[in-house]
Amino acid sequence: RKAERALIVEYESTITMMLAKLDATNLAAAVAVANIPEEIRGYGHVKEANLAKAAALRAGLLEAFKAPVKEISRARAA
Repeated sequence: RKAERALIVEYESTITMMLAKLDATNLAAAVAVANIPEEIRGYGHVKEANLAKAAALRAGLLEAFKAPVKEISRARAA
């Protein structure tokens, strides 16, 4: 239970940080990070494995959020 409560605090702080820096170039990564808790299911060893996968996914997505690929403007694409 302590780990689950810590995850809630971590999630809230992550969302707060992302909201402060949110723009069109990192929106997709922010949405993906916000959806990570949906991946954490199960009990016992199943939940532990899902927590590890979610942590790795979160790390990668936060990197993408912090250094997004700049969108190509429509004027340049035409």
